[in-house]
Amino acid sequence: MISELTELSPAKLNLFLKIVSKREDGYHNLRSGITIINLFDEVFVEKSSEFKVKYIGEFAPKNNSFKNCIVKKIFSKFDIKKPNYCFTIKKNIPIQSGLGSASSNAAAIIRILKKLNYKEIKKINFSKIGADVPFFIHNQDSLVRGVGDIIIKKIFPKYYFLLIKPMQNCSTAEIYNQIKIDNINFDMNYDTDEITENDNGNDFESIVNNYNEISKMLKYMKNFPDIIFSRLTGSGSCIYSTFENMNSAKKALQIFREKFPEHWSSVVENNFVLK
Repeated sequence: MISELTELSPAKLNLFLKIVSKREDGYHNLRSGITIINLFDEVFVEKSSEFKVKYIGEFAPKNNSFKNCIVKKIFSKFDIKKPNYCFTIKKNIPIQSGLGSASSNAAAIIRILKKLNYKEIKKINFSKIGADVPFFIHNQDSLVRGVGDIIIKKIFPKYYFLLIKPMQNCSTAEIYNQIKIDNINFDMNYDTDEITENDNGNDFESIVNNYNEISKMLKYMKNFPDIIFSRLTGSGSCIYSTFENMNSAKKALQIFREKFPEHWSSVVENNFVLK
């Protein structure tokens, strides 16, 4: 595709995710170690007579439109003049998966607009677009705190992941609505800029126990040979198993595909070099 600019829009995995507290504004303070993986949407931009957003690819929405398009939100939320560009987003990342593709798409477009010296971009409060957007603006492995607005660069170990997408989806809003304040028991002494021994697991896994397929799949993913750990990413629904080497991850992929050939699955890695 011939385009004026092309930007890769990566997916992420939450290596751990803790629910710290509920805020007075109704949002939740979280604490998460987030790593970038080599699974990408692609964003192409071309000059146009008007502002347009188009989706293509395996996970493009029906009728070429998402109900709450985060890209359009960039401009509508801050009353910013829309640029005369056509943004074509090739969706290679499963949606409603906890992989952050929508936020990553928004961040990729913001990076493109910066390259194009689009001055209106200065009016945008990135954290008001989506909780993961500031992380994807930085586009580097980080410890993320607060509502996604506190970002501390970290270096995580090199891992290989078997990543799978259950058929069942998770609504982020629905998952957050199921958080019970009385069940939040995070020790605030550990909400620091350093990673501690308490930074493990994903607190949302106890909530997705109510989602039958996701719960069963998470249990299944913990039984591969040579596994380090398995986890839900974000608020779901994608699940991953973690390995020290590519061969172990590929063997797990083969086992998984033989048993669940209808599910989307892939081997990905962090700390990668683009080829």
